[in-house]
Amino acid sequence: MIHKKGFVRRILVEPLSLTNNTADAQRLEKCLLDELSADYIRIPLPILKKLPSNLRLWEFRAKAVLFKDRHSWILVDLLNPVSDNPVLGTAVDIGTTRIVVSLIDLETGFEIGQKGFDNPQADIGPDVLARIHYSNKNAGLAELNSLVIDSVNFNISALCKEHGYKKEDVYLFAGAGNTAMTHLFLGIQSIEIIKEPYIPCVNIPDTQPAVNLNLDINENGVAFLFPNIGSYFGGDLISGILFSDLDQKQETCIMVDVGTNAEIVVGNRDWLIACAGAAGPALEGGVSKMGMTAKPGVIDQVWIDPDSRDLMIHTIDEIKPIGICGSGMIDLAASLFLSKRIDISGKFLKQACGEQLFEKHGINHFILVDENHSGTGEPICLSQVDLNLLTSSKAAMYTILEVIVKNTAGLEFEDLKKFYIAGTFGSFINPVSAISIGMLPDIPLKTFEVLGNSSLGGAKQLLKNPDAFERIMKIRQSITYIELNVNQEFMNMFSGAKFYPHTDSSRFPSLQNKI
Repeated sequence: MIHKKGFVRRILVEPLSLTNNTADAQRLEKCLLDELSADYIRIPLPILKKLPSNLRLWEFRAKAVLFKDRHSWILVDLLNPVSDNPVLGTAVDIGTTRIVVSLIDLETGFEIGQKGFDNPQADIGPDVLARIHYSNKNAGLAELNSLVIDSVNFNISALCKEHGYKKEDVYLFAGAGNTAMTHLFLGIQSIEIIKEPYIPCVNIPDTQPAVNLNLDINENGVAFLFPNIGSYFGGDLISGILFSDLDQKQETCIMVDVGTNAEIVVGNRDWLIACAGAAGPALEGGVSKMGMTAKPGVIDQVWIDPDSRDLMIHTIDEIKPIGICGSGMIDLAASLFLSKRIDISGKFLKQACGEQLFEKHGINHFILVDENHSGTGEPICLSQVDLNLLTSSKAAMYTILEVIVKNTAGLEFEDLKKFYIAGTFGSFINPVSAISIGMLPDIPLKTFEVLGNSSLGGAKQLLKNPDAFERIMKIRQSITYIELNVNQEFMNMFSGAKFYPHTDSSRFPSLQNKI
């Protein structure tokens, strides 16, 4: 449901009279400031050029399309009050691997449709680091920028056409991405992000005319990119906090976004503490040969058959398996551990694995799906190397959680009212499996809540409710960012978490009868 006072307002400007010689622009300005209870509004020159004739033609009534920046309201466009032309906005999750565009009716708040596509910058570099290095060479930055802008333009246009609209119907663009992706999207130099002392060019980009970014929407359209906290805590996380309402909770909650890095925020309406750290290299395609982006044919669930003790699988769209994604790998590790096919250090047990285990180049491989049932014609295997990566990832995840919740915030895991899991990966994760391997703390399952694409969710929320703009700025201001230095204490805690589920098994009471 859209906020009753959204970004589209129907207004009545004070009509002309001989006793009042106020200029048209100032009449419009006064009307808008009264409507918005605001002190300042910017009226761009293109609107002024046609203002006298439009006001008189429309009998001093109009439909105003509005937005904000840090300093004031902006009049994006002034439309005929009786026009049936739609007024749309696009919310965009600018992901490193995948980009998702949502089309929103700004007058009703209704989501018209959504379209996801691979980030074309991945052809140049699979990760942020590679892209930033490339951006620092010759025309690298311009190339990376045009790749992402062109793909976003193409898909906005395609999404509009698919639902019977035109790209010119889109007036507002709200994008959320990590700090590096935001810089590359804006075409800003980003090399300093990865050099000590890791300083971004900008943390709070101003709202821009869309044409400045080469966004192909309405000629008067504007674009807003969610602000960052620093090099490793981006606008996608601030968008996620907005979406989860973490900043408005009375009781303490936590939000975790798991990817190649784990970004974590803990707090409530009075305080927010955040940190980021490497946690998931085994969960992303390209690092582990097995970890793939979720798509049709990818194994997203693994479980133990209660009768046969065989490992069962489910694939996305229920077609022949072609690989396994992060959530499937966590399920697989949990199933291997609970069925005693791996020991507490995460090593394969030959006798328990039987013929499913074979050795290649001195490395053990576990066959999850044989070549006869695979969609690729080759067996789908988990190597000991892949499993070791996953073990390190789950240990890092748990240790980061322990550091921020216990050491930094002075809380116990049981004190958390809600444990939000965000990101595309979070849409598929099974908390039971994550607890079983010691990746997430052993707290009641009702505490966990999957948010899905929280980055997109926050961007959509902004387009539906102007009040969200102040919340975004307040969230950014109120976060205390903790740098996770890899000190000896952290490494000691990390070493203890590299066992299944942990060296201190009393931390996982729900597993006592299973292992």
